[in-house]
Amino acid sequence: MSDYATRRTMMVDTQVRPSDVTKFPIIDAMLKVERENYVPEGQRDAAYADREVVLAPGRVVTEPRTFAKMLDALNIQPDELVLNLGCGLGYSAAILARLSDAVVAVEDLDGMADEAQSMLSAAGADNAAIMEGPLAEGAAKHGPYDVILIEGGVAQIPATIADQLAEGGRIGAIFMDGVLGTMRIGQKIDGTIDWRDMFNATAPVLPGFEANVGFTL
Repeated sequence: MSDYATRRTMMVDTQVRPSDVTKFPIIDAMLKVERENYVPEGQRDAAYADREVVLAPGRVVTEPRTFAKMLDALNIQPDELVLNLGCGLGYSAAILARLSDAVVAVEDLDGMADEAQSMLSAAGADNAAIMEGPLAEGAAKHGPYDVILIEGGVAQIPATIADQLAEGGRIGAIFMDGVLGTMRIGQKIDGTIDWRDMFNATAPVLPGFEANVGFTL
């Protein structure tokens, strides 16, 4: 049997720390959450590789380095409520549950939300709730959110999602322009999201986040 704990430590030491991600809560969460349990069964051996893991056509689990840097840029606090869009089998939600007060995650792949919820419950992540539905609709009834993390690429942010971000809150997403992408952090100030470029990254554009939908910059 593969020694996943050793692989997890190597992931943090060779992918996360060298990317200048040094916040203890992020390092601790990534050392403890068993990433191999949140990828498709046949891809467990690839769980700790320095690349995306494919969940379905056009959908991936973000590579560890990029995900860690997104978390670092968002600087999530223990008293904050987080919306996680595109959680897949729940890895991002499991990490976010350790960093925040509570997580509401949305997944639209058929049956995956239930599987993710079961996995999170088994792992004791009682402060994470997974909902099945269109990613671009979010989960307004539980908001507004202090932090929104979109796990996937976007061309635009729908107004529906921007409206669920609390005043002063932060949103992180990978904006794609063709094959090139930039991870950006936005902060809502006086009702408008002010964006900053953080680092280069790529991800498949999520359904509902394509260009020329009802959106806000």
